[in-house]
Amino acid sequence: MRILYIILKVTVGYALFFFYRRRKFVNEPKYRFGRTIFVSNHSASFMDPISIGSLTRPIVFFMTRSDVFTPVTKPILWACHMLPIYRQRDGVDTKEKNKESFRKSSQVLKNGRNLLIFGEGETYDVFVRRLKPLKKGAIRMGFIALESMNWKKKVNVAALGVNYAEPNRMRSDFLIAYSESFCLNDYRKEYEENPSKTITDLTKKVEDLMKQTVTHVENPEYTTLHENIMMIMRKGINPISFDPSIDLIERWNYARNLAGWINAQDDSNDTLRSLLNSSKNYQEELAANKVDDNEVFLQSHNLLKSKRKVAIAYLIGLFPFMILGLIHSFIPYLLAKRFAEKKFKRQVFWGSVKMVTGMILMGLYNIPFIFLFHEFVYANYWVAILYYILVPFMGLSAWIWFDSLSKIKRYRELEGMELSKLTRMRSELENQIQSSVTL
Repeated sequence: MRILYIILKVTVGYALFFFYRRRKFVNEPKYRFGRTIFVSNHSASFMDPISIGSLTRPIVFFMTRSDVFTPVTKPILWACHMLPIYRQRDGVDTKEKNKESFRKSSQVLKNGRNLLIFGEGETYDVFVRRLKPLKKGAIRMGFIALESMNWKKKVNVAALGVNYAEPNRMRSDFLIAYSESFCLNDYRKEYEENPSKTITDLTKKVEDLMKQTVTHVENPEYTTLHENIMMIMRKGINPISFDPSIDLIERWNYARNLAGWINAQDDSNDTLRSLLNSSKNYQEELAANKVDDNEVFLQSHNLLKSKRKVAIAYLIGLFPFMILGLIHSFIPYLLAKRFAEKKFKRQVFWGSVKMVTGMILMGLYNIPFIFLFHEFVYANYWVAILYYILVPFMGLSAWIWFDSLSKIKRYRELEGMELSKLTRMRSELENQIQSSVTL
């Protein structure tokens, strides 16, 4: 395990603690080192390897798109356990280029280490809860490794699903689920008789396993309906409308079961079409009134005053920490935000780039405060270093403070809005869902 990988695993894991409110893991392996190929979905670009590498137990080597390997970045990426994989779109002879990549990945497995491969190969610009078809590279790589070891050691394969409420949304939730693994050695006879068919069949096996670890809506047309039902029922992993008293794993199971119910319906099903039209009408009315479903729910259940009181309590209690947070975090935050939004045109990259860039800038920016604390507050470097480590808590306090301030303003606006039509539409849609959807 390389030193930069260890450093990033600790520091990025610490940053993710602040970025996501809830983090859950299902069926996580107990080992750190092994000989397993983990095949993951790829719904959030950079955030996927960051989350998996930093927060899960197994130590992994990442198969990474080759175009990010330059003379400058190559030694850094090598130190982060990254290996290049070449795609046809990169405009190179992928077969020849990947021979070296396969050799290195085989060596990783031979040495008893794990590989992480993003089986979908790409990320959509718009976050959707569905799995794209998997590439065959992971299984092919496993068999190449076994051949290089003369089949003397075992290589396992497991699916891994990364589930976000919303990957770029600060203080949302995410969950990582692992499938049961299977041993590639068990398919030696089939592979030697018909390599192409065996690779195809096992890729399909991995895809089926992965569909058990993620929320997968088969028909893209119904992904919005799926999101709207979760939102109305407040049970799934919608990032805005959900019941916080429900455990994240239970919400994840609801989201998967709901997707399974939608997938089981016939496209001509009148019930499904009726739900789709009703939810679409409700969304259009929300947009016309410039409100979201959670705001309609809060007003219809007379919760705005109590929510405003909680927000005011945050303003009072966090005020001194907010001031410290601004001192320590505002400039790094501003620089990270400008860098991400200027350099990356695709918004799917923004959350992860802002988080990692902000972490680095904040770490460097606040180093002088160690000495200032020692000089003017308390003459003990251990205490000063502890203060430095706690700086992110102050930054989070500032974020919560300003978020609470904006909520107070918004709750006042909502109290003066006439939302009876939306309340009625929401209630009718909720009743329609309860009578139609059986999980």
